[in-house]
Amino acid sequence: MLSGGNNSNNTFDYIDYELIKKNPKIICGFSDITSITNVITLKTGLVTFSGTNFKTIATDETDYSYKEAIKRFVNGNLELGTDADEYLVLQEGTAEGELIGGNLCLMHEFAAGKYKADFKNKILFLEELGDETIPAAASNFIAFMKQNNVFDEIIGLWVGNYQHESGISLEKIISDVLELPNKRYNFPIIKSNNFGHIDTKTVIPIGTKAKIDTKSKQKIELIENCIVK
Repeated sequence: MLSGGNNSNNTFDYIDYELIKKNPKIICGFSDITSITNVITLKTGLVTFSGTNFKTIATDETDYSYKEAIKRFVNGNLELGTDADEYLVLQEGTAEGELIGGNLCLMHEFAAGKYKADFKNKILFLEELGDETIPAAASNFIAFMKQNNVFDEIIGLWVGNYQHESGISLEKIISDVLELPNKRYNFPIIKSNNFGHIDTKTVIPIGTKAKIDTKSKQKIELIENCIVK
């Protein structure tokens, strides 16, 4: 499990993807590390993880993230988060597809260029750090993804934590940029505070199939194993 930074995408050209593919390990982190986890999944087909790291396990004020790591990596549990987690339904619907996502300011870079990701039929999860990314910047990132057809390709959207002093939420920014409700984007959208720059970090497997059902008590769940023992 790794810590974050500001420019991990600079390492993409130097990563030995073939070596990683031949020697699969659990690679997990949040913030800047989600660029590395997503590019490894993109280049190798291996499952990587958005979740806590050793530093935040030690400094979090709760044991939520620690328990989520044990649940996923030791016990092989497929539950995303806990029964106590609250979800907001922003757009109704159901969807099944592979998970892709992480930190918004990094994920928008996968919309185009040399390391363009395949968003087709994926469930996208997004979060952002409000202390570093003002709402105008977050809006710009979402607009870039929209202009590069990301939201035409995905089949579901899961919005995580974003706290800015303005009180403007990430779901509000997304709704404004996509001009929701909009028949062009009729996929289900849910919001929760159990991943991102927050003490409550569930471990989300990138490249594993999940299901969103907005009418279910558990709005999102994994539908295939993500740990090979």
